Amino acid sequence: MPVLRASAVLQIALLLSAVPAQYFISRWSGSSAAQRYHATTRLLRIWREWRKSYMNVTAWSDWTSQQMSKAMSLVGLGQDDQAGQGSPPVETMLFDNDLGFFGASKTARSPRPPYVFLRVGEVVLETKGHMVGVVVSWDPELRAPPEWVDRMYSGSDDTRAEKTPHYKVIFGGPGPSSVIVAYLPQTQLERITGMRPEIPTLENYFTHFNGKRFVMQPWLRELFPEDEEDDEGEDL
Repeated sequence: MPVLRASAVLQIALLLSAVPAQYFISRWSGSSAAQRYHATTRLLRIWREWRKSYMNVTAWSDWTSQQMSKAMSLVGLGQDDQAGQGSPPVETMLFDNDLGFFGASKTARSPRPPYVFLRVGEVVLETKGHMVGVVVSWDPELRAPPEWVDRMYSGSDDTRAEKTPHYKVIFGGPGPSSVIVAYLPQTQLERITGMRPEIPTLENYFTHFNGKRFVMQPWLRELFPEDEEDDEGEDL
């Protein structure tokens, strides 16, 4: 049986589509020369607009930047975000800091408060931006720089979130090796079971995925000793 190459398949497809295309154009453009001229002009205009919108690299780059800006705003970041004078940028503090902000405290979270519903290693959905990430730390209530708190929780409704548990969550970034680190209230997260997201750097926190959640590295288990204990009655 002869093997068809990709170029041959494309040629056959073009030939097969020629008759339907001619029929469509004739029906759509009209019978007179003037009608065909205006129809052709309209087709060319539609093609130019479509090419500018969907085949333009700049347009796609702008769209990607807008989506990333929305995601970054949801997690409390921006291109101009800086902490107080003499302090490291918030972006850096989210990854790690010596002040205990954003879930970076080295104090063991034990006993584990009953109102902390999520556990380290669990896969979660961020409900506003619909991003999937993994919990790598938590605080029983908000612990962050005052300027970050003022920006994120300026409204009266958001003020109540300051007293709720907050979680440090890692999401996959725009590139294959990039990540987004967020510090989010419990009310903005939902647990997902049976899903393993591919996110860079997770091996720094976990040894493997057990089918339900990620299993902590020994150093992380020392900080959250009760988070790997099963509790079937606990759910969001």
